[in-house]
Amino acid sequence: MNKKELLKQITAVTFSLIDLHLYLNTHPSDQNALAAHNSLVTQSRMLRQEYEKCYGPLSYGSYSPCPWQWINEPWPWEYEANFRLSREEG
Repeated sequence: MNKKELLKQITAVTFSLIDLHLYLNTHPSDQNALAAHNSLVTQSRMLRQEYEKCYGPLSYGSYSPCPWQWINEPWPWEYEANFRLSREEG
């Protein structure tokens, strides 16, 4: 999986995690939602580990090999750091 695809999957899983987190705040005994949340946590960890192994640190608290990797990526406000979620993108 390429860098952009990994970031898209991480974004989608993160969105789902936040949504389920909010739902579980008001429905703490929903076992199906909790199982889905825990499954997404595992998926998120795996995707993030894969991304960081291939492309460098993704968030604060991530390990960085030497030399410091944070300066190698485009900054969040640069066009290259963002992507569209439309189907038209190739």
